[in-house]
Amino acid sequence: MTNSRGVVGVILAGGLARRMGGGDKPMQLIDGRTILDRVISRFSPQCDDLLLNANGDPARFAKFGLPVVADSVADYPGPLAGILAALDWAAQRRPAAKWVASAAGDCPFLPHDLVQRLHAAQAEVDAMLAVAQSGAQRHPVAGLWRVDLREELRAALSSGVRKIELWTGRYPIAVATWAAEPVDPFFNVNTADDLAAARRLATLLEG
Repeated sequence: MTNSRGVVGVILAGGLARRMGGGDKPMQLIDGRTILDRVISRFSPQCDDLLLNANGDPARFAKFGLPVVADSVADYPGPLAGILAALDWAAQRRPAAKWVASAAGDCPFLPHDLVQRLHAAQAEVDAMLAVAQSGAQRHPVAGLWRVDLREELRAALSSGVRKIELWTGRYPIAVATWAAEPVDPFFNVNTADDLAAARRLATLLEG
């Protein structure tokens, strides 16, 4: 697949969606399609393997045909736990893979060149990690992660680290940038208002 470079991709959908009243945010509909379906269609061509990180009963995602990996750290510690689960999956199932690319499961306009540009940014400065940015805002959930850092990430989680940027700040990191206009490709749906806005934006983009 183009631009994959042996990358395992993971869609992070393990959150509790408190601001949406609970449930699975990626299963919300935009113009008749779930947000998750939109993320998959954009992200899948960029990766050699694609996983879904989610907790609870994996059967609810069966129709998407993706391996579902749950957090290996208890009490929903956040996206870092999902990234660790994907790093462990890659190390065990795809030992030749050196990188995992991550994306949020609630970003319906995810860029089609995410993996390519993260790799380019990483290679330019020989960084250990890469992260996306649109406009002046970084998006730490959209990143490129070295599989061989998984034990260091496991130790950090065990010590109580939860914020992505607190952990990534320990390493040389590259930033890949996108324009935030006319539509921010990392627009994410956290609230009912965000969902309404995403539906309007989809109509503009696809109508």
